[in-house]
Amino acid sequence: MKIGVLALQGDFDAHRRRLQELGSEVVLVKKPEQLDEVDALVIPGGESTTFLKLLGEAGFQKLQDFVRAKPVFGTCAGAILLAHRVNNPPQPGLGALDVSIKRNAYGRQVDSSIRLGTSKLGPEPLEMVFIRAPKFENLGPNVEVLAREGNDPVLIRQGSVLAATFHPELSDDKRVHQYFLEMVRNGGR
Repeated sequence: MKIGVLALQGDFDAHRRRLQELGSEVVLVKKPEQLDEVDALVIPGGESTTFLKLLGEAGFQKLQDFVRAKPVFGTCAGAILLAHRVNNPPQPGLGALDVSIKRNAYGRQVDSSIRLGTSKLGPEPLEMVFIRAPKFENLGPNVEVLAREGNDPVLIRQGSVLAATFHPELSDDKRVHQYFLEMVRNGGR
């Protein structure tokens, strides 16, 4: 099982390290054709508009085809890219999640924080690192909420797509990545 990590920008290396700690073979995906080599993909945080520029039209289309066929996990900017509707300001999304997402909903870089939330991943609180984080809004009927910070859904799943508005790769808690790897092992189910 090869897990790709989109390595165009953002802290893709933290995802690589976490996935390798959990026993996965990791491919840093820098070109669209590398998507053919991997069984699943992590889209890290960063700047979603920069991802769109770096992907270009052909790369965006290749990524859109991939997310329809294989398991994908997006964090922060990755979650923004996976959404059907993107606000503040509007931009294209891959349409893999039936949600609206509001960019920078928790404030600017100086408003970054570490919080504890509740999750379906175990009884212990889940540590959540928020950095210029987006917020999920208007969740469709097939979207499952896996974790909340207060009343806000912050980790969601729809089919073979998992998305977090926080950065689990920056926490010592490995449960979110373990959950994604279980999804991949189960064929996205």
